[in-house]
Amino acid sequence: MTTDAPGAPALDRLDLDKLYAARLHAARARPYLATALFALHTVASRRVPTMAVDRHWRCYVSPAFVDRTPVEELAGVWVHEVSHLLRDHHGRADRVARERGLSGPGERLRMNIAADLEINDDVFGDGLVRPEGAVVPQSLGLPPGALMEEYLRRFRLGPRTQHLAWLDCGSGADGLAREWELGPEGAHGLSAQERDAVRFRVARGITGRPGSAPEGWQRWAEEVFHPPQPWRELLGAAVRSAASGPGAGEDYTYGRPARRSAGVPGVVLPSLRRRPPRVCVVIDTSGSVSDAELGSALLEVAAVSRAVGGRRDLVSVLPCDAAAQLVHPLCRGEGIPLMGGGGTDLRTGFARALRSNPRPDVIVVLTDGQTPWPAVRPPCRTVVGLFPRESSDGSWDEDDPDYVPDLPPDWARVVEIG
Repeated sequence: MTTDAPGAPALDRLDLDKLYAARLHAARARPYLATALFALHTVASRRVPTMAVDRHWRCYVSPAFVDRTPVEELAGVWVHEVSHLLRDHHGRADRVARERGLSGPGERLRMNIAADLEINDDVFGDGLVRPEGAVVPQSLGLPPGALMEEYLRRFRLGPRTQHLAWLDCGSGADGLAREWELGPEGAHGLSAQERDAVRFRVARGITGRPGSAPEGWQRWAEEVFHPPQPWRELLGAAVRSAASGPGAGEDYTYGRPARRSAGVPGVVLPSLRRRPPRVCVVIDTSGSVSDAELGSALLEVAAVSRAVGGRRDLVSVLPCDAAAQLVHPLCRGEGIPLMGGGGTDLRTGFARALRSNPRPDVIVVLTDGQTPWPAVRPPCRTVVGLFPRESSDGSWDEDDPDYVPDLPPDWARVVEIG
């Protein structure tokens, strides 16, 4: 269905047969996206350069663009636009704008480009033609496989992006409402519940046929079944706060002499230099932690990585039950073996983390809290993410029915998980 003015000139009328043939081609090439593709309501608009979406799942289409574009390329644009909505780029862009203080049309264009980079690195091929002008990470000298938030940190508007000034995928891509959109009160928009239902059905189609979707879509589907919660934002904020505190990520360098060297003739004093903080994530793998919570812990490791700027080389993971295991550099979270299953003594995890070379600036502990804690404050900042454990009668049970765990110490920043 489409919204089109009655009696509009023939040149302004939308070629629905061609447009819907392209959508059918897209659904055949990417069957797991079919539910989302057919949930979009099309709106003819001469004010969009190609196709665009709003956050209410309306797709605005330029009739002239449809006329001049082959069906195979139109299919790719269909998939591109619906990907913005499925990946919640509008909501994520709003959050990034608040957190980083970004405003103005220039920053929103940068968000649109970053969202396109996240989509376009693996969405085409295998029966889907890349549309003309589609921007990919390699064209800006960036690596593939990253998220919108990471790409935003890695490029600025300039000569390499001048050719993208026309880009406008609508509020569904960057969160900024356009005056040509129908808005929340307009016809044919999907409710929040309907949008969630579409996302869930698409995610179920991806997870039900493993290997049929690119890695980016598989990662997205996993997030749908384990949606980010407010506590994840709190955990990230706690890590950023710890990492930005005095002493974290600081070192001395003679590359730039200290200003007070002028007061000590003949002596060169080093200056203090900030560097990206190193984070060690200690994961409680004792028998009291469920498999579901271990899976959730790996998602939190990815959140911790984003909290320190996406530098996975600065994040390590240390599984620990009653004894500390090997320290694993963070390359891919799903490849880290979470071995354990015995009792709990995270003091060994703290000790192993502090023996790491180089030593971490921040230790993040993900645990149910049923553990003894170090008697003294570690020489680095500590954030504790607690899985809920208290039973309905207020008691605890870890082998001993009279066992009552120690509360996390005052020197740790504690965030309740879930």
